[in-house]
Amino acid sequence: MGPCIIALVLSLSGTSAAPLFREYIGAEFNGVRLSDVPINPGVEFHFILAFAADYDSSASPASSTDGIFNVFWDTGNIGPSDISSIKSQNSNVKVALSLGSDTVRGTLAYFNPASIDMWVANAVTSLTSIIQQYDIDGIDVNYEHFVQGSDNNMFSQCIGQLITTLKNNGVISFASIAPFDDGDVQRNYMALWKDYGSVIDYVNFQFYAYSRSTTISQFENYLNQQANNYDSGKVLVSFSSAPSKGGLTPDNGFFTACSSLQSQGMLNGIFTWSADESKANGFEYEIQAQATLVGSR
Repeated sequence: MGPCIIALVLSLSGTSAAPLFREYIGAEFNGVRLSDVPINPGVEFHFILAFAADYDSSASPASSTDGIFNVFWDTGNIGPSDISSIKSQNSNVKVALSLGSDTVRGTLAYFNPASIDMWVANAVTSLTSIIQQYDIDGIDVNYEHFVQGSDNNMFSQCIGQLITTLKNNGVISFASIAPFDDGDVQRNYMALWKDYGSVIDYVNFQFYAYSRSTTISQFENYLNQQANNYDSGKVLVSFSSAPSKGGLTPDNGFFTACSSLQSQGMLNGIFTWSADESKANGFEYEIQAQATLVGSR
């Protein structure tokens, strides 16, 4: 996922009492801490740690591990004590762990299991250990690369069984997926949604993957298209303030679009990517996004 993104979040399991705001953090190793980020007490706030990947953290180049996950976020600034502290100081904060990512130390992070059963067994064991060590509440699935010609049933069954098992074991309480409008990506995530949509709570759709010339009306049309693709789910809309990313930006009408969505009853939450990028500008868009949510109640 690219830098400084904000997305509207809808919950499959129902709307919480407080509107939902989510923030990716830790991918860029620039020293950002959980405590740096402004937290509005009127929202439910999810930090999403970026990333954990089923890749060997010691190999060069990184190599896949068939479901044995390792930590790749900035643990020097976001460790167990930091998570414990932010939660104790803010009762509205939860923490999620994002799986996959675009790259691992410069290597494209492919979803590439040898078998469903082995991958799921390894993933359940390794992720349970990480989740319990860091006091994590949920997971986010953010794979962006798939082996050419791979069977989308493999992705659906591996991820679907993983989420189901972690929930049934009481290890996590929520899960999200982060697709974008690419043929191979959509093919895999829509297969997962068809088979396991009932255990997926949020769809963090990467609308910033669209053209940077996106207009408000196009943005709303894209949302409607993805709401149809992930039928009966609640789809997130997103923007990025990074020059390298596209979509509808904060400076070109994103919050105007939010007001339109509010009037249609479609604004149920916002998430940002990422705290790492937003640190330089004082988290101005995070502050505005949370204020927008609180004002929508």
